[in-house]
Amino acid sequence: MTLFKHPQGRPIEAFIFDMDGTMIHSMPYHAQSWKIFTERHGVDMELAEVMRRTTGRTGHECMLELFQRPLERTQTAELVEEKEQIYRDLFQPVFAEVAGFKAFVGHSLACGMKIGVGTAGDKKNIAFVLSNLQLPVAPHTVVGGDEGFAGKPDPAIFLEAAARLGVSPDACIVFEDAPFGIEAARRAWMHAIAVCTTHDAAQLAGPHVLASVRDYEELMGMGFFEALPRSTNRVSCM
Repeated sequence: MTLFKHPQGRPIEAFIFDMDGTMIHSMPYHAQSWKIFTERHGVDMELAEVMRRTTGRTGHECMLELFQRPLERTQTAELVEEKEQIYRDLFQPVFAEVAGFKAFVGHSLACGMKIGVGTAGDKKNIAFVLSNLQLPVAPHTVVGGDEGFAGKPDPAIFLEAAARLGVSPDACIVFEDAPFGIEAARRAWMHAIAVCTTHDAAQLAGPHVLASVRDYEELMGMGFFEALPRSTNRVSCM
């Protein structure tokens, strides 16, 4: 854990969440599904390297990385669906949020924050996650990896989320669990919170990172909401 740093500059207006490993504890099941998938297709690559190359990237980008040859989008779409169905089948029986996520979102909404999701996951995985999470209110916007935007560390997904929310990038905080996502937030000129479910704080460090935490229960216990700069017309978060 690192101590919360007061974000400098304009008031914070929106939170943008990565999905896998940030909202939900899904990364071990993505790893298992990649192992099954790569063995099935004869991809000779260590699992750690598979995860390094794929985490944060869109499904299309992942398949190009792994197969190292030109593939049509129809081909990659079929491969992605195969891999993600393996993941969903593995994770469904043990589906779990990152501790405190739903409570954190509820408090954020009560404070008047806009909520977005910016993920490399596709529409089927997004629907799977939101259906299982059963948030009291749907996010204000969701940007997925199958919408044609470049995957992380490119900032396009986060910038699109901010644009749809009608919020300037420097008034956003991104919540991320992966180095590519932390870097995408930096390139988008957004603050970030490192959620250390899959990487440690050193791997998720950066001048824009306000805190590194295990989960949202820890973040709320650090006085996160009390420290946020707010506009004069925003509901108090205390």
